[in-house]
Amino acid sequence: MSRNGTGLILERLRALMINTKYVPQKLHAYIVPTGDAHQSEYVADCDNRRALVSGFTGSAGTAIVTANKAALWTDGRYYQQAEEQLDENWELVKEDNPTQAKWLSETLPVGGTVGCDPSVLAYSNWKSLEKELKSNGFQLVGVGDNLIDLVWDDRPSRPCNGILIQGLSEAGVSWQEKVQKVQNKMNEKHVCATVFTALDEIAWLYNLRGSDIIYNPVFYSYAVVTKSGSHLFIDEKKVDSQIKKHLEGVDIHPYEDALKFLTDLADNQDVKKIWVNDKSSFEICNLVPKAKRLMAQSCVATMKAVKNDTELKGMENCQVRDGVAMCEFLMWLEKQIPTGMLTEIMAADKVENLRSQQKDFVSLSFDTISSTGAHGAIIHYKPTKESDMSVAPDQIYLVDSGAQYRDGTTDTTRTIHPGTPSKYEQECFTRVLKGHINLATAVFPNGVKGHRLDTLARSFLWKAGLDYQHGTGHGVGAFLNVHEGPCGISYKVNVSEVPLEENMVVSNEPGYYEAGKFGIRIESLVKVVKANTKHNFANKGYLTFESITLVPIQTKLIDPSLLTEDEINWLNDYHSKVRHLVGDELKAQGKMEVLQWLMQATQPL
Repeated sequence: MSRNGTGLILERLRALMINTKYVPQKLHAYIVPTGDAHQSEYVADCDNRRALVSGFTGSAGTAIVTANKAALWTDGRYYQQAEEQLDENWELVKEDNPTQAKWLSETLPVGGTVGCDPSVLAYSNWKSLEKELKSNGFQLVGVGDNLIDLVWDDRPSRPCNGILIQGLSEAGVSWQEKVQKVQNKMNEKHVCATVFTALDEIAWLYNLRGSDIIYNPVFYSYAVVTKSGSHLFIDEKKVDSQIKKHLEGVDIHPYEDALKFLTDLADNQDVKKIWVNDKSSFEICNLVPKAKRLMAQSCVATMKAVKNDTELKGMENCQVRDGVAMCEFLMWLEKQIPTGMLTEIMAADKVENLRSQQKDFVSLSFDTISSTGAHGAIIHYKPTKESDMSVAPDQIYLVDSGAQYRDGTTDTTRTIHPGTPSKYEQECFTRVLKGHINLATAVFPNGVKGHRLDTLARSFLWKAGLDYQHGTGHGVGAFLNVHEGPCGISYKVNVSEVPLEENMVVSNEPGYYEAGKFGIRIESLVKVVKANTKHNFANKGYLTFESITLVPIQTKLIDPSLLTEDEINWLNDYHSKVRHLVGDELKAQGKMEVLQWLMQATQPL
């Protein structure tokens, strides 16, 4: 990965930080978060401000610039990538040590002022940072004009792509029913209106999909639901006659009018309470006076995470077709790698091409991670022209990829060794597999949050003194964002996390990585299902997982002596399921050579 020179843009930014024509007062520091005005994890090119100023292109991180320093905070998925991409102007802060507020307090002169665009920082993050800075004698102020935009000479325009309607055959429930559920929740909480800013929540609520952000089927919008109706704020060029008919009963407003509408709503004396999510921007939340504000997690976030029967069936159906494409890809890899001509980019292009041939394919669900050898240790590595390497026949290869289909979203990681793995590589892979199986077979009572299950995936690595620096699982949308809250499985405790429920879909993806050597990850999507237990303490009811990803796990990398009989049986049962479901689809598509490969790849252990 190449380093991007950031000296000039930092110089221009620092000049604006002390120019009171653009800032309310001279700034000693300026914060550049990753998110856009909707707090999206992945952003459109026009909102890629943090990447522009720092040169770091990962999907998570915060940059802070002072008069003579620049620092980047990110998580363990991106440490190695950040070290490679940040130039000499930047320092990388790991493990939130020190925190942003502590670093600022230690770096700035006493009484220093910190600025940030209030539209791109979540209210909860703003308030916690503001509180900590204030306790140390510093202040956080809002800057109306984003300073990065002012130094971004060729900033792209905001996308305005078309939108799709999700019919009942795909969505399962009409948008009218969903809005009614929101209004029922509002009545329970005695609020007059609810504000939605998260793009995937709005897309789900109105049974619409878009493409304004690459790989994320969403569109720029805001929404407000009141007791008597709902309001959608969207670029009106997107709203053709079909969309208007679909949204009959919804008041359509220009996207730019959302903030004024909310201001007027908050000023209305008849409106007593407005529900806003503290994950929305500080700017949005601050438009509602504290006395009128109900700060609570969006009700749609949890509704969306629990799939209805139609959504769940679609998620399972698309996994079968996705499994066909992945089996084609893995068979193709086995043929191509020995030639010495295959590169990481060629492999990434191939897996996308094979997926695109499957029914109802829309796009990838994220940039394909196609990594050989040492690149596999860069957890979210994306091959570029500068970094592209030949896939080596004597090194581990990791591919993490997924797709958006009209009926669901996929996300799969498989790790293979084209040649003969070492005993150590086999041990590491098998310990990851044991963790994967341990989590896949977990039984737990209703009400349990995912962070309580995280150690199940790590315990066999821990016994050998090994670990990995990322979460073990994330929620997945139904033809929506591949990373979906508010459920997940992680060693980090998230205050907004909700308990796992039947019909949620999450990933199961333990891994192990050695810098400069290799990366290993095994990821399948699982659905949460009821567990049949011998007893039922306190009538709680119990849950477990069922794997829905249907892609073989390479047995060559397994050391069978490290597996128990139950673990071997699980793997054989899983491969039998893949044989049956993907095998039938391969027959239906006339892909008999791939079927033969699948039968060989899923031989019982």
